[in-house]
Amino acid sequence: MVDDQAPATSFSNRDFRNVMGCFATGVTVVTTCGAAGELVGMTANSFSAVSLQPPLVLFCIDRGANCFAIFEAADSFAVNILTAEQTNISAIFSSNDDDRFAKVGSHIGRTGAPILEQALATIECTVHARYDGGDHEIVLGHVRQMHMRQDQQPLLYYAGSYGTLAAT
Repeated sequence: MVDDQAPATSFSNRDFRNVMGCFATGVTVVTTCGAAGELVGMTANSFSAVSLQPPLVLFCIDRGANCFAIFEAADSFAVNILTAEQTNISAIFSSNDDDRFAKVGSHIGRTGAPILEQALATIECTVHARYDGGDHEIVLGHVRQMHMRQDQQPLLYYAGSYGTLAAT
């Protein structure tokens, strides 16, 4: 149960971001296609598996993101999990560049969302549900198609910096 009468927090947004930065995550680029055929994508580390039956995943998108309206109207999306060699792609999709897809290889997947070439794994989804998440929207996707490579390491993000797994 949520207590809406709880006292105000005693920490700043920066404090919260710093603490959350202690949780290492993978790096993804979430993509979709707008009604007019425009390809959009954004770097996201707010991604998680939710359920095995049915297979569900989620990602969170900032309501202030320049691509929010297109994602909000979309009925499908793809999650492209980046390799340790793809920090440049993460940077491209976190920039304000209007033509992000011109700088990376991609093709349209079965659900209609763009798939990035050479991603470590790709998960194609149809939108299952959307939830309020404060200044973000939580998008729950039903997994429809998956692809994976096993010849690369994942790109990680920790404390505001990229990282990789230690060699075994």
